[in-house]
Amino acid sequence: MALPSISTLLGVAFLAYITHSIYQMSQLFTTLQCSSTPCYTSFLADRPRLQLALFSSQTRSPLASEVKDLYKTKRFDYTHPFEHDFEVDVPLKTRRNGTMYMHVVLALEGEPLEWRTLRRDGPTVIHTLSLTDYMVPRAEAFQLLGDAENTKTKKLKETDKDSESTGSTRSSKPTTHLRSNVYVSLLTDLFSVSQPDVPPELAPLIRVNRMQQILPILQTDTFNTRLKDLVAISRNTTEFTFSFHYKPVGVGKLRLMLLMEHATQALLTIGFATKDIDEVKGIFSDTNVYLLCGTIFISSVHMLFDFLSFKNDVAFWRKKQSYEGLSTRTTLWRAFSQFVIFLYLLDENTSYLVIVPVGLGTLIELWKCKKILRLHLSFSSFIGRKLESTGHLAEVQTDQFDRQGMRYLSYLLYPLCLCGAVYSLIYQPHRSWYSWTLNSMVNGVYAFGFLFMLPQLFVNYKLKSVAALPWRAFMYKAFNTFIDDFFAFIITMPTAHRVACLRDDIVFLIYLYQRWLYPVDKNRVDTGLAIEETKQETQDKSAANRSKKRN
Repeated sequence: MALPSISTLLGVAFLAYITHSIYQMSQLFTTLQCSSTPCYTSFLADRPRLQLALFSSQTRSPLASEVKDLYKTKRFDYTHPFEHDFEVDVPLKTRRNGTMYMHVVLALEGEPLEWRTLRRDGPTVIHTLSLTDYMVPRAEAFQLLGDAENTKTKKLKETDKDSESTGSTRSSKPTTHLRSNVYVSLLTDLFSVSQPDVPPELAPLIRVNRMQQILPILQTDTFNTRLKDLVAISRNTTEFTFSFHYKPVGVGKLRLMLLMEHATQALLTIGFATKDIDEVKGIFSDTNVYLLCGTIFISSVHMLFDFLSFKNDVAFWRKKQSYEGLSTRTTLWRAFSQFVIFLYLLDENTSYLVIVPVGLGTLIELWKCKKILRLHLSFSSFIGRKLESTGHLAEVQTDQFDRQGMRYLSYLLYPLCLCGAVYSLIYQPHRSWYSWTLNSMVNGVYAFGFLFMLPQLFVNYKLKSVAALPWRAFMYKAFNTFIDDFFAFIITMPTAHRVACLRDDIVFLIYLYQRWLYPVDKNRVDTGLAIEETKQETQDKSAANRSKKRN
């Protein structure tokens, strides 16, 4: 009986670990209980009437004279979501790369709502959050072929921005940004818990009054606090409008939010970028526990398939000696496309959750080009090419079909790509000429790139065979392509990249159809070798086995 491979064991162990992690996360949503006395109950169990007040200031702990009123209501229904737009005056100190805070106050009905007279020792809850954050401003797009007046106006704007940034380049210095959306949550579950049963993440937030009641817990909703809501301000920004969002949450959602906040701080300390963490938070916002667990499981399977796809693809090409049935131009085009997409994603500041897999795929595609072109690297001649002939008539025939398929495509694709680049240059704004060049190339890749896969389909049609393709790696990529369709609408990425995820489905379906149309010999060993190589390897193994028996 054959033992399972190391990849199988690692895959099973990885899936078991993910399943266990999902189970542990689901335990966050279980009901809290009292296992001993005293048993503390929620202050909201008596259904008290509460008031809501919002204040703004330039510091976290302001003086009474520095606080400005934003909103007050004496009858606040904390059991239902609440949204409202507020206009706030932006102080000069804030405009000069300063800070600004908002104070959310929940008080019992009848309590004074003046900042000077607020009771800090009673059931009144005061939650302070920052309305500002520091971030490098996004580069502004403009028409590259504008007239002289527009160009002059643009230069004057750049000069003003440089002067506002105190002598340094604005694009490289973090500046103050205000949040256009502010999210606050209140724990409204009517729970009871004893001191030994208090979850560690909730312990710092729990305050108990004399009646052994847990006072309301008011927190910033970190899942919905995103970088996309930050708006750059200048010295001329005297007023700013933001949306205030209040939402009641349960114990499970609050515990998950607090654990993710601790994990975020840990990731920041080891060097992760804020943008990458911000993309992960978007997966957890506004999702129930079942969809959340399903998302985590699917993303884990996606990572596993990525690893298995890379592994089998490398194994296939590493053992490859004859390249009959493989389109050289499709391989070169795939490498060029991956490289252009990688540069485009970098230019768009896409999440590393997308960039890292694309970067690894680019390296593998470049390595494939080295193999299929029979290039070798050496110190004497940096790049050389092996001149010996393989002697395989099938490879020559494959190359002829490859040239024929690419010639037909060039009549259509090159004019379309050129027209698209000219249209983009004239009618669409860009950040720079480099950005326009990348955008034009990547639009050609995304819009017509799947057509450059057609030479391989044409070769398969002419040879009436798909035996030379790495089908094991193809199947892992096919599964990942359908998973990418799911993630294309969860993780932030350029719209063109989302369309490309859907486009790849068509290519794989055509490959699967050819797989059914041209069945492979069942006796063929799927090791990544051509048919003739596999036969020779089988004969060598048989000879070795006969020699062992004789000995």
